[in-house]
Amino acid sequence: MTEKIGVIGAGAWGTALAMLLADQGQDVTLWMYEKDLAEEMARTRENRVYLPGFTLPPSIAVTSSLESAVKDKSLLLSVVPSHTVRTVTKQYATFLPKNAVIVSASKGIEIDTLMPLSEIFKDVLSREFHSRLCFLSGPSFAKEVAQKMPTAITLACYDPAIGKRAQEVLSNSYFRVYTNQDVIGVELAGSLKNVVAIAAGALEGMGFGYNTTAALLTRGLAEMARLGAAMGGKPATFSGLAGMGDLVLTCTGGLSRNRTLGTRLGKGEKLDAIMKGAKTVAEGVKTSKAARDLARKFNIEMPIVDEVYQILYEGKDPRLALKDLMTRELKEE
Repeated sequence: MTEKIGVIGAGAWGTALAMLLADQGQDVTLWMYEKDLAEEMARTRENRVYLPGFTLPPSIAVTSSLESAVKDKSLLLSVVPSHTVRTVTKQYATFLPKNAVIVSASKGIEIDTLMPLSEIFKDVLSREFHSRLCFLSGPSFAKEVAQKMPTAITLACYDPAIGKRAQEVLSNSYFRVYTNQDVIGVELAGSLKNVVAIAAGALEGMGFGYNTTAALLTRGLAEMARLGAAMGGKPATFSGLAGMGDLVLTCTGGLSRNRTLGTRLGKGEKLDAIMKGAKTVAEGVKTSKAARDLARKFNIEMPIVDEVYQILYEGKDPRLALKDLMTRELKEE
Protein backbone atom coordinates (compact mmCIF):
# COMPACT_ATOMS: atom_id res chain seq x y z
CA MET A 1 0.00 0.00 0.00
CA THR A 2 1.38 3.38 -1.02
CA GLU A 3 1.66 5.93 1.77
CA LYS A 4 2.35 9.65 1.72
CA ILE A 5 5.59 10.12 3.64
CA GLY A 6 7.43 13.26 4.63
CA VAL A 7 11.18 13.17 5.32
CA ILE A 8 12.27 16.17 7.37
CA GLY A 9 15.96 16.76 6.82
CA ALA A 10 17.91 16.29 3.59
CA GLY A 11 21.33 15.47 4.91
CA ALA A 12 22.95 12.24 3.77
CA TRP A 13 20.83 10.04 6.05
CA GLY A 14 17.54 11.79 5.30
CA THR A 15 18.23 11.62 1.57
CA ALA A 16 19.16 7.92 1.74
CA LEU A 17 15.98 7.11 3.66
CA ALA A 18 13.89 9.09 1.17
CA MET A 19 15.47 7.08 -1.66
CA LEU A 20 14.83 3.84 0.21
CA LEU A 21 11.14 4.66 0.63
CA ALA A 22 10.76 5.83 -2.96
CA ASP A 23 12.39 2.61 -4.10
CA GLN A 24 9.53 0.79 -2.38
CA GLY A 25 6.90 2.76 -4.28
CA GLN A 26 6.05 5.26 -1.54
CA ASP A 27 5.00 8.85 -2.25
CA VAL A 28 7.86 10.81 -0.65
CA THR A 29 8.37 14.51 0.03
CA LEU A 30 11.88 15.48 1.16
CA TRP A 31 12.31 18.71 3.12
CA MET A 32 15.55 20.66 2.99
CA TYR A 33 16.11 23.71 5.17
CA GLU A 34 18.16 25.67 2.63
CA LYS A 35 15.82 26.96 -0.08
CA ASP A 36 18.56 27.36 -2.70
CA LEU A 37 19.84 23.82 -2.15
CA ALA A 38 16.30 22.44 -2.27
CA GLU A 39 15.70 24.14 -5.59
CA GLU A 40 19.01 22.84 -6.94
CA MET A 41 18.25 19.28 -5.79
CA ALA A 42 14.78 19.42 -7.34
CA ARG A 43 16.32 20.57 -10.60
CA THR A 44 19.39 18.31 -10.78
CA ARG A 45 17.83 15.32 -8.95
CA GLU A 46 21.00 14.98 -6.90
CA ASN A 47 21.98 16.03 -3.37
CA ARG A 48 25.39 17.31 -4.41
CA VAL A 49 26.25 18.68 -0.96
CA TYR A 50 25.37 15.80 1.37
CA LEU A 51 24.98 12.66 -0.77
CA PRO A 52 26.61 13.24 -4.16
CA GLY A 53 26.63 10.65 -6.89
CA PHE A 54 23.08 9.33 -6.45
CA THR A 55 20.06 10.19 -8.60
CA LEU A 56 16.81 10.86 -6.75
CA PRO A 57 13.89 8.72 -7.97
CA PRO A 58 11.17 10.69 -9.80
CA SER A 59 8.66 9.98 -7.00
CA ILE A 60 10.59 12.15 -4.51
CA ALA A 61 9.35 15.75 -4.34
CA VAL A 62 11.89 18.16 -2.86
CA THR A 63 10.71 21.22 -0.94
CA SER A 64 11.84 23.86 1.54
CA SER A 65 8.26 24.24 2.82
CA LEU A 66 7.59 22.41 6.08
CA GLU A 67 3.85 22.62 5.47
CA SER A 68 4.20 20.83 2.13
CA ALA A 69 6.41 18.17 3.67
CA VAL A 70 4.15 17.45 6.65
CA LYS A 71 0.55 18.17 5.66
CA ASP A 72 -1.52 15.10 4.70
CA LYS A 73 1.36 12.68 5.44
CA SER A 74 0.60 9.36 7.15
CA LEU A 75 4.21 8.85 8.23
CA LEU A 76 6.89 11.40 9.01
CA LEU A 77 10.63 10.76 9.31
CA SER A 78 12.52 13.34 11.37
CA VAL A 79 16.17 13.31 10.26
CA VAL A 80 17.44 16.73 11.34
CA PRO A 81 20.54 17.29 13.53
CA SER A 82 19.69 16.54 17.15
CA HIS A 83 20.29 20.11 18.35
CA THR A 84 17.59 21.37 15.93
CA VAL A 85 14.93 18.74 16.73
CA ARG A 86 13.05 20.91 19.24
CA THR A 87 12.94 23.97 16.99
CA VAL A 88 12.01 22.16 13.78
CA THR A 89 9.37 19.99 15.48
CA LYS A 90 7.71 23.08 16.95
CA GLN A 91 7.59 24.59 13.47
CA TYR A 92 5.80 21.67 11.84
CA ALA A 93 3.65 20.52 14.78
CA THR A 94 0.58 22.46 13.63
CA PHE A 95 0.67 20.72 10.22
CA LEU A 96 0.72 17.16 11.59
CA PRO A 97 -2.29 15.00 10.68
CA LYS A 98 -3.94 13.44 13.74
CA ASN A 99 -3.03 9.86 12.88
CA ALA A 100 0.52 10.46 11.65
CA VAL A 101 3.27 8.10 12.78
CA ILE A 102 6.54 9.90 13.58
CA VAL A 103 9.86 8.11 13.18
CA SER A 104 12.94 9.89 14.51
CA ALA A 105 16.17 8.90 12.76
CA SER A 106 18.36 11.46 14.54
CA LYS A 107 20.77 10.67 17.36
CA GLY A 108 21.72 12.88 20.27
CA ILE A 109 20.91 14.38 23.66
CA GLU A 110 19.83 17.97 24.24
CA ILE A 111 22.68 19.71 26.05
CA ASP A 112 20.69 22.25 28.07
CA THR A 113 18.01 19.89 29.39
CA LEU A 114 19.85 16.52 29.09
CA MET A 115 16.69 15.17 27.46
CA PRO A 116 16.91 12.30 24.97
CA LEU A 117 15.06 13.04 21.74
CA SER A 118 12.02 11.01 22.85
CA GLU A 119 11.46 13.43 25.71
CA ILE A 120 11.89 16.42 23.42
CA PHE A 121 9.20 15.12 21.07
CA LYS A 122 6.88 14.52 24.04
CA ASP A 123 7.63 18.00 25.33
CA VAL A 124 6.76 19.64 22.00
CA LEU A 125 3.95 17.46 20.61
CA SER A 126 0.49 16.97 22.08
CA ARG A 127 -0.18 13.77 24.05
CA GLU A 128 -2.08 12.14 21.19
CA PHE A 129 1.20 11.70 19.30
CA HIS A 130 3.27 10.24 22.14
CA SER A 131 2.35 6.60 21.52
CA ARG A 132 2.90 7.13 17.79
CA LEU A 133 6.59 7.94 18.18
CA CYS A 134 9.30 5.55 16.95
CA PHE A 135 13.10 5.83 16.96
CA LEU A 136 15.38 4.37 14.28
CA SER A 137 18.93 3.50 15.29
CA GLY A 138 21.62 0.99 14.44
CA PRO A 139 24.60 0.32 12.19
CA SER A 140 23.95 2.18 8.96
CA PHE A 141 26.05 4.48 6.83
CA ALA A 142 23.83 6.57 4.56
CA LYS A 143 26.02 6.00 1.50
CA GLU A 144 25.82 2.21 1.84
CA VAL A 145 22.03 2.30 2.23
CA ALA A 146 21.86 4.45 -0.90
CA GLN A 147 24.02 1.80 -2.60
CA LYS A 148 21.45 -0.81 -1.48
CA MET A 149 23.94 -2.76 0.60
CA PRO A 150 22.26 -5.20 3.04
CA THR A 151 21.65 -3.38 6.33
CA ALA A 152 19.94 -4.34 9.59
CA ILE A 153 18.71 -1.69 12.02
CA THR A 154 16.52 -1.26 15.11
CA LEU A 155 13.21 0.60 15.43
CA ALA A 156 12.27 1.44 19.02
CA CYS A 157 8.58 2.02 19.70
CA TYR A 158 6.10 2.50 22.56
CA ASP A 159 3.17 0.82 20.82
CA PRO A 160 3.99 -2.55 19.19
CA ALA A 161 1.25 -2.08 16.59
CA ILE A 162 2.66 1.30 15.56
CA GLY A 163 6.15 -0.16 15.50
CA LYS A 164 5.00 -3.04 13.31
CA ARG A 165 3.44 -0.64 10.83
CA ALA A 166 6.57 1.50 10.56
CA GLN A 167 8.72 -1.64 10.37
CA GLU A 168 6.76 -2.88 7.36
CA VAL A 169 6.97 0.49 5.61
CA LEU A 170 10.73 0.76 6.06
CA SER A 171 11.82 -2.84 5.44
CA ASN A 172 12.76 -4.32 2.08
CA SER A 173 15.17 -6.84 0.57
CA TYR A 174 18.28 -4.82 1.53
CA PHE A 175 17.04 -2.96 4.62
CA ARG A 176 15.87 -5.17 7.50
CA VAL A 177 14.22 -3.50 10.50
CA TYR A 178 13.88 -5.12 13.92
CA THR A 179 11.48 -3.65 16.50
CA ASN A 180 12.41 -3.05 20.14
CA GLN A 181 10.31 -1.53 22.92
CA ASP A 182 13.33 -0.27 24.88
CA VAL A 183 13.11 3.32 23.62
CA ILE A 184 15.55 4.89 26.08
CA GLY A 185 18.10 2.10 25.62
CA VAL A 186 18.04 2.37 21.84
CA GLU A 187 18.28 6.15 21.99
CA LEU A 188 21.19 6.22 24.42
CA ALA A 189 23.08 3.54 22.52
CA GLY A 190 22.76 5.49 19.29
CA SER A 191 23.92 8.71 20.94
CA LEU A 192 26.73 7.52 23.18
CA LYS A 193 28.52 5.42 20.55
CA ASN A 194 29.38 8.67 18.75
CA VAL A 195 31.47 9.77 21.73
CA VAL A 196 33.38 6.48 21.76
CA ALA A 197 33.86 6.82 17.99
CA ILE A 198 35.70 10.11 18.49
CA ALA A 199 38.04 8.31 20.88
CA ALA A 200 38.50 5.48 18.36
CA GLY A 201 39.45 7.98 15.70
CA ALA A 202 41.92 9.66 18.03
CA LEU A 203 43.63 6.30 18.61
CA GLU A 204 43.91 5.85 14.84
CA GLY A 205 45.29 9.35 14.47
CA MET A 206 47.94 8.65 17.12
CA GLY A 207 49.00 5.49 15.33
CA PHE A 208 47.76 2.81 17.71
CA GLY A 209 46.56 -0.60 16.55
CA TYR A 210 43.97 -3.31 17.03
CA ASN A 211 44.73 -4.09 20.69
CA THR A 212 44.03 -0.52 21.69
CA THR A 213 40.86 -0.23 19.61
CA ALA A 214 39.48 -3.52 20.94
CA ALA A 215 40.01 -2.34 24.51
CA LEU A 216 38.30 0.97 23.76
CA LEU A 217 35.23 -0.61 22.16
CA THR A 218 34.79 -3.09 24.99
CA ARG A 219 35.19 -0.58 27.81
CA GLY A 220 33.23 2.03 25.87
CA LEU A 221 30.31 -0.37 25.57
CA ALA A 222 30.49 -0.98 29.33
CA GLU A 223 30.16 2.76 29.95
CA MET A 224 27.23 3.04 27.56
CA ALA A 225 25.42 0.15 29.23
CA ARG A 226 26.03 1.53 32.74
CA LEU A 227 24.43 4.85 31.93
CA GLY A 228 21.68 3.13 29.97
CA ALA A 229 20.76 0.93 32.94
CA ALA A 230 20.74 3.93 35.28
CA MET A 231 18.26 5.67 32.98
CA GLY A 232 15.98 2.66 32.60
CA GLY A 233 17.42 0.96 29.51
CA LYS A 234 17.78 -2.80 29.14
CA PRO A 235 21.28 -4.35 29.12
CA ALA A 236 20.38 -6.59 26.15
CA THR A 237 19.79 -3.51 23.98
CA PHE A 238 23.46 -2.58 24.26
CA SER A 239 24.49 -6.00 22.97
CA GLY A 240 22.27 -5.62 19.90
CA LEU A 241 22.21 -3.65 16.67
CA ALA A 242 21.65 -0.26 18.32
CA GLY A 243 24.47 -0.86 20.79
CA MET A 244 27.37 -3.10 19.82
CA GLY A 245 26.37 -3.10 16.16
CA ASP A 246 26.42 0.67 15.77
CA LEU A 247 29.48 1.00 18.03
CA VAL A 248 31.55 -1.32 15.85
CA LEU A 249 30.42 0.43 12.66
CA THR A 250 31.02 3.97 13.88
CA CYS A 251 34.34 3.22 15.58
CA THR A 252 35.89 1.26 12.69
CA GLY A 253 34.21 2.50 9.50
CA GLY A 254 35.92 5.07 7.34
CA LEU A 255 32.58 6.76 6.55
CA SER A 256 32.05 7.72 10.22
CA ARG A 257 32.05 11.49 10.73
CA ASN A 258 32.82 11.12 14.44
CA ARG A 259 35.71 8.74 13.88
CA THR A 260 37.10 11.03 11.18
CA LEU A 261 36.95 14.01 13.53
CA GLY A 262 38.73 11.98 16.21
CA THR A 263 41.44 10.93 13.75
CA ARG A 264 42.20 14.54 12.96
CA LEU A 265 42.34 15.37 16.68
CA GLY A 266 44.72 12.47 17.22
CA LYS A 267 46.99 13.87 14.51
CA GLY A 268 47.19 17.18 16.35
CA GLU A 269 44.54 19.33 14.66
CA LYS A 270 42.43 21.62 16.82
CA LEU A 271 38.67 21.20 17.15
CA ASP A 272 37.83 24.76 16.08
CA ALA A 273 39.71 24.37 12.82
CA ILE A 274 38.09 21.00 12.12
CA MET A 275 34.58 22.26 12.85
CA LYS A 276 35.03 25.43 10.81
CA GLY A 277 35.51 23.51 7.60
CA ALA A 278 32.93 20.78 8.24
CA LYS A 279 29.83 20.49 6.04
CA THR A 280 28.18 17.85 8.22
CA VAL A 281 27.57 17.46 11.95
CA ALA A 282 29.63 15.12 14.13
CA GLU A 283 26.99 14.53 16.80
CA GLY A 284 29.52 13.16 19.28
CA VAL A 285 30.93 16.62 19.97
CA LYS A 286 27.74 17.89 21.59
CA THR A 287 26.83 14.46 22.97
CA SER A 288 30.11 14.21 24.87
CA LYS A 289 29.11 17.19 27.00
CA ALA A 290 25.59 15.89 27.60
CA ALA A 291 26.90 12.39 28.40
CA ARG A 292 29.41 13.77 30.88
CA ASP A 293 26.68 15.76 32.61
CA LEU A 294 24.37 12.73 32.69
CA ALA A 295 27.15 10.60 34.19
CA ARG A 296 27.53 13.12 36.97
CA LYS A 297 23.78 13.40 37.46
CA PHE A 298 23.39 9.63 37.87
CA ASN A 299 26.75 9.16 39.60
CA ILE A 300 27.99 6.80 36.86
CA GLU A 301 31.68 6.25 36.17
CA MET A 302 32.37 7.02 32.49
CA PRO A 303 36.13 7.70 32.21
CA ILE A 304 36.29 7.43 28.40
CA VAL A 305 33.45 9.94 28.01
CA ASP A 306 35.16 12.22 30.52
CA GLU A 307 38.47 12.15 28.65
CA VAL A 308 36.77 12.80 25.29
CA TYR A 309 35.00 15.77 26.87
CA GLN A 310 38.32 17.14 28.12
CA ILE A 311 39.92 16.74 24.68
CA LEU A 312 37.02 18.55 22.99
CA TYR A 313 36.17 21.26 25.49
CA GLU A 314 39.33 21.76 27.55
CA GLY A 315 41.99 21.22 24.90
CA LYS A 316 43.55 18.19 26.57
CA ASP A 317 46.21 16.38 24.56
CA PRO A 318 44.82 13.02 23.33
CA ARG A 319 48.04 11.25 24.34
CA LEU A 320 47.72 12.52 27.89
CA ALA A 321 44.06 11.47 27.92
CA LEU A 322 45.05 7.94 26.88
CA LYS A 323 47.81 7.82 29.51
CA ASP A 324 45.36 8.91 32.22
CA LEU A 325 42.90 6.18 31.16
CA MET A 326 45.56 3.48 31.20
CA THR A 327 47.05 4.45 34.58
CA ARG A 328 43.84 4.72 36.61
CA GLU A 329 43.42 2.63 39.74
CA LEU A 330 43.41 -1.08 38.88
CA LYS A 331 40.12 -2.95 39.42
CA GLU A 332 38.04 -6.00 38.49
CA GLU A 333 36.34 -6.03 35.10
